[in-house]
Amino acid sequence: MKLVILVCQLGLILRTEAQTPDSCVTSLTNRPPENSDITVVCGTQYMDLSIYICPMYQALYNESLMVVNNEYSKPECFGVADWNVDPPVLKFRFPINESSIVSCNNNFRIIDDVGTGLFADFSNVQYVNISGTVTSMDPSAGTITYRPQILYKFSCRYPMQYLLNNTKLGVSGVNLAIRDNNGSFISTLSMRLYSDDQYKERLIIPDTGLNLKTKIYVAVMATNLTERFNVLLDRCYATTSPYPVRSTFYDLFVGCTRDPQTKVEVNGESQVAHFSFEAFRFVEHKNQTVSTFYLHCITRLCEVSTCSRLLPDCSSTNGRRKREVQEVSENATISSPAINVGKQTTEDAQTFSASYGLPSETNYSSPVVAVIVCIVVLAIVLVAMATYFMLYIRRKKVIIQ
Repeated sequence: MKLVILVCQLGLILRTEAQTPDSCVTSLTNRPPENSDITVVCGTQYMDLSIYICPMYQALYNESLMVVNNEYSKPECFGVADWNVDPPVLKFRFPINESSIVSCNNNFRIIDDVGTGLFADFSNVQYVNISGTVTSMDPSAGTITYRPQILYKFSCRYPMQYLLNNTKLGVSGVNLAIRDNNGSFISTLSMRLYSDDQYKERLIIPDTGLNLKTKIYVAVMATNLTERFNVLLDRCYATTSPYPVRSTFYDLFVGCTRDPQTKVEVNGESQVAHFSFEAFRFVEHKNQTVSTFYLHCITRLCEVSTCSRLLPDCSSTNGRRKREVQEVSENATISSPAINVGKQTTEDAQTFSASYGLPSETNYSSPVVAVIVCIVVLAIVLVAMATYFMLYIRRKKVIIQ
């Protein structure tokens, strides 16, 4: 009797394993597995996998028998079935940080490659490649099985070069608008403006704009990022339009070439890069009360061990210089409000002159100075002519006598 009950229970177990869920009965994916069953989304903070679940049941598996990289003992390496979508899928999500990637034994590699496409002007661009497998776990305890082995391979390739642009400097506070794009770490990067060299006081830009030569401190930082990477700035420049091309531009620094008022303090040494420059106006804005310009930075993440060799060698006259990028995809764009620099008034000019130790008597506008100079020259000419005529008349009298 016990043997009969045991055989019946075994039959029920096998029937349960082979039972197809109602959602799969009418689904077009109720078929053997195919290469197109898996979808990989390489997001900015997560990698997401979606795999059709009905082919798994058709192959006599279910969601509890599919695991990442054979990590059977770790619950985070199993997926979650979503029966509310059509067709139903098994979902996996991995946060893009080293602890989560290593947890399920995903492969994490740094690849050095020659820049292509939008980065064709760069001789060395690094990429991160994250890859792994989702495999079936066969519960059969015997010597043979009738279940086919299911194996899904996935990978994400992330370039580590970006353009942080559209930082609009009307010289007022900066609020970041971050666009999330697949295959990019851009959401981990941000640009902030400060008014002090300790990078604590955020820069507040009045509606009238910043005063000329106001010191602006810039921090480009990475957050939620593995400590294997540092932030490295290749080039930062300003333009008169929100777009990095087809407008007037001025380089703050590119490679070893720097504007005299620009100081690069930290670059490629940590997950924060620091530099500073002084507020200026574009000449084409001479008739405008406020000069507005935008700050752009071509930025990359570099592996800590390789950052030093990616920096240009400025100690040699033949130091390597990177060619300028003409255009970079909008997929790597961080935007913020404009920097505005106010137009200098007459009173501002007097205050500016006094601050540099010039005597207050020299604080005249250009037309007034011109009139004074003309009067002085005319007076000198009249005095000279009067003296000449007096001497001439006196000499004539002497000759007549």
